[in-house]
Amino acid sequence: MLYALLCDDKPDSLQLRLDNRSAHLEFLNGLGDALKFAGPFLDGNEKPCGSLVVIEADSLGAAQSIAAEDPYAKAGLFDNVAVRPWNWAIKNPAAA
Repeated sequence: MLYALLCDDKPDSLQLRLDNRSAHLEFLNGLGDALKFAGPFLDGNEKPCGSLVVIEADSLGAAQSIAAEDPYAKAGLFDNVAVRPWNWAIKNPAAA
C-alpha cells in the first residue's frame, strides 16, 4: 500500500533543513523502489517549509517507522508529521 508522509517544518528552521539535506536525500535514495516520489512544500517566498514523501510499505506502522528514520525527523526539523494511506488513482505509472 502507498502512504503519504505530510511533514511540516518548525518555524524558522530553514538552516536545520539545509544542514541535514544531504543525509535526507541519501536516506530517500536508499529506500529504492519503495520511494514513489518526494519533494518539499514551499512557503510564500518559495523556500522549503515541509515535505511530501510517498512510499510503499506493508502497513501503517511500517510507514511510520520509515518516517521516523528520516534524518530530517531525527534532527527535529518537523513540527508535525501525518502518515496517511494514499491511493494513486490518476496518472499512476504502475497502472499503465
